[in-house]
Amino acid sequence: MTKPAQPDAPDGEEAPRFFIFGCGYSGSAFANTFDPASIAGVTTRSPEKAARFRDDGLPAFLFDGDAPGEGIDEALADVTHLVLSVAPGPSGDPVWHHHGGAIARGMPRLRWIGYLSTVGVYGDHGGAWVDEASPTRPVSARSRERLEAEEAWTKLAQERETPLAILRLSGIYGPGRNAFENLRSGRARRLVKPGQVFNRIHVDDIAGALGFLSGRCEGGIFNVTDDEPAPPQDVVAYAARIGGFSLPPEVDFETADLSPMARSFYGENKRVANSKLKALGYGMFFRNFREGLDALNAP
Repeated sequence: MTKPAQPDAPDGEEAPRFFIFGCGYSGSAFANTFDPASIAGVTTRSPEKAARFRDDGLPAFLFDGDAPGEGIDEALADVTHLVLSVAPGPSGDPVWHHHGGAIARGMPRLRWIGYLSTVGVYGDHGGAWVDEASPTRPVSARSRERLEAEEAWTKLAQERETPLAILRLSGIYGPGRNAFENLRSGRARRLVKPGQVFNRIHVDDIAGALGFLSGRCEGGIFNVTDDEPAPPQDVVAYAARIGGFSLPPEVDFETADLSPMARSFYGENKRVANSKLKALGYGMFFRNFREGLDALNAP
C-alpha cells in the first residue's frame, strides 16, 4: 500500500495530533500510516497489545468499555483529530458514555472527529442501490446500536461545532482476514442465495479514507466501500482459483447450517454506492474484490 498523505496543518495551525479509540484491525491500519509522533494515544482492551503498541512508540491506554480509561482524558487535551472505532453495545457507545464529557467540554484543539460505522444501518433494500441519502432501517441489533451511536456523536459534534465524518464501512478484509485465510483453514463455504450481493472494503481503503477526510477536516456521512457489489460465492471462487485452492462445493443458503447471526447477515441485501467520497477526490486503492485479492496474493 502507498501510504495516504498525512494531514497537513492549515496555515497558522499546529500539526495534527491523533487519538484513536479502539485500535483494532482498522484502527491499527490507520495508525500505521503515520509517524508515531503524530499520535497522542490509542486504546485497546488488551494489556499485551498495549505493550506491543508502546514498543512501537505509540502511547497506549487500556479501555475495556466498562469504566473510564486511566489517563485518557488527560491525553485528549492536546488532540486535534479524534478517531472513534469502538463498537457500541446494548447500553450505548462506551466511549461516549465514559469520555463523552471530556470530548464535549474539553479538547480545545480538536479540529475533526471520525466515527467508523457500518453500511448495516441501511438495512435491507432488496438488492437496490443505496447512497448516503437513502433511508436507514437497520435490521440487526448491532446495526441499530450503530445508528444510535451515530446520532449521539452527531449531536455532540454539532454542539461543539466540530466537523464529524461518519464512515459507513462495508465488509472488511485485508491481510490476515480474507478469503485465502478461510480457504487455508477449511472455513470457506460457497453459500448461494439467489440475488444476494455484498460490498466489501479493503482495510487499506479504510485507512486511506480516514487520512483523506481527516486531512480536509471534512464532515458528513460517507459510504466507504468498493465499487462492485458481488455475490459472496464469487469471491470464494476467485480466491480459490488464483490461490491454487480446491473449490469448495456450493451450499444452498436455505438448507445451510448457519448461526442466527450469520443468517441475519444474509437478510440484508443492497448495493452500496461510494460516489460521494470519490466526488471529493478520493481514489480507491482497490476498486473491487478482485483487485484486493490480487494484491493479497502477490508474492
